[in-house]
Amino acid sequence: MQRLPAPDLPDWLSQQLPFDRYTVEVEDGLRMHVMEQGEGRPVVLFHGNPTWGYLYRKVAAELVGEPVRMIMPDLIGLGFSDRPHTTSDHTLANHSRWMTSFLGRLELDEVVAVVQDWGGPIGILAMKNNPGLMSGLVVMNTSIGAPKPGFKPTTFHRLFSGPLGGFLSGTLGLPQNRLKFAQGDRKSITGIVQRSYTYPLSKPQGGNAAVLEFVKMVPDTMEHPSVPMLAEGGEYAMSFEGPRAIVWGDRDPVLGKLRRRVERQLPGAEVTVTDAGHFLQEEVPVEIAAAIKGVVARS
Repeated sequence: MQRLPAPDLPDWLSQQLPFDRYTVEVEDGLRMHVMEQGEGRPVVLFHGNPTWGYLYRKVAAELVGEPVRMIMPDLIGLGFSDRPHTTSDHTLANHSRWMTSFLGRLELDEVVAVVQDWGGPIGILAMKNNPGLMSGLVVMNTSIGAPKPGFKPTTFHRLFSGPLGGFLSGTLGLPQNRLKFAQGDRKSITGIVQRSYTYPLSKPQGGNAAVLEFVKMVPDTMEHPSVPMLAEGGEYAMSFEGPRAIVWGDRDPVLGKLRRRVERQLPGAEVTVTDAGHFLQEEVPVEIAAAIKGVVARS
């Protein structure tokens, strides 16, 4: 794999990230920004919308000195990865293809996948597309599989997918400017932490078009183009026989109520229930690190 240079970061941000940073060219000539820590069993940590690899810095800090290689890629369109050629390129099919390419470039073996939010469907599909690669799975506040017929989109997704979506996201900078409202502890995302999430979404750094496009990737009907791929990824996750763990934030206003369904889909998984919100990596990194260590040990 050819490691390409990573973009420079301001001191206030780089001081929070004691990691190796680089970029990797994936499909369509796009570069994916990556952060790494440690050596040993590869653990790939997949984030969602509207965050980036920064989300996992506290989890990585808890695993310093452990025999694991923590790999934290930024999804295309978010963080310091390239933006796609057009906003319509933001589809689950494309994101899973780009991530499949990334994993293939790294030439990894026996990977433990750690997934949250859109990192769940995208990461799991990428693992499926690299047969035999996944040796363990840690799931946090994400959706496994396709929605059930007759489902209703959440209020959040109805608002942002509708005619007000462009105003809410492009003009008001939501939800990225108010991530604390998705948290159990609203103090967990304030000040420099909040600034670190919004900085790569500023226009000079790449823009925030992906934020709204990821919301549009969420199904609003059973005819939505994401549905077949969500079903495909869900079948793979549910058929995976390796060690699995679930760490859940019950105070997540968007996905918190899905925990029981995910527990039924992944029977036998070790479950850790917390009072954290959607971005639980900011609130319960110790519990997440413990789950990773447990899955690594069992795999």
